[in-house]
Amino acid sequence: MVWIKKVVNISAFLTIAVLLTACTISYKFNGSSINYDKVKTITIGDFPIKSAYVYAPLGTTFNDQLQSIFVRQTRLELVRMNGDLQIEGEITGYNQYNEAVQSDGYSSTTKLTVTVNVRFVNNTNHAEDFERQFSAFRTYDSSQLLTTVQDGLISEMVQEIVEQIFNATVANW
Repeated sequence: MVWIKKVVNISAFLTIAVLLTACTISYKFNGSSINYDKVKTITIGDFPIKSAYVYAPLGTTFNDQLQSIFVRQTRLELVRMNGDLQIEGEITGYNQYNEAVQSDGYSSTTKLTVTVNVRFVNNTNHAEDFERQFSAFRTYDSSQLLTTVQDGLISEMVQEIVEQIFNATVANW
């Protein structure tokens, strides 16, 4: 009788173990809602810097990260011309402003802003086409030189703008 209980317990344990490993749910969320039956390619043009103040690494960083997010998070093929989706534009603003002034009249924080104008064309559904500006900003202590903090701030702002563009173009949020 004891051996029957052991066999039943072992059988129940093995059955549960098999069910748990066989019935796994896999879900991957990459943030995009693309109909891959219709949309297979994307063209992303280089975004030139057309702001009054130019910081050359900004253009390269922005262009690389914009292409990278679409390659990493979608199955779209990046093509040079005539993609089903087309993104182009320019970096229109790279500005810094005094944000807070101390009692002695000097600025205590400075606001750095990046603005990008984007033209998006969906050749499979032109109702989704748009031209829009995206921007991000960061503040930093005015006692620091811009040259000391700008690479880190640009990296953060570009990442934020790239995610805004991704969401506006293929995530439909």
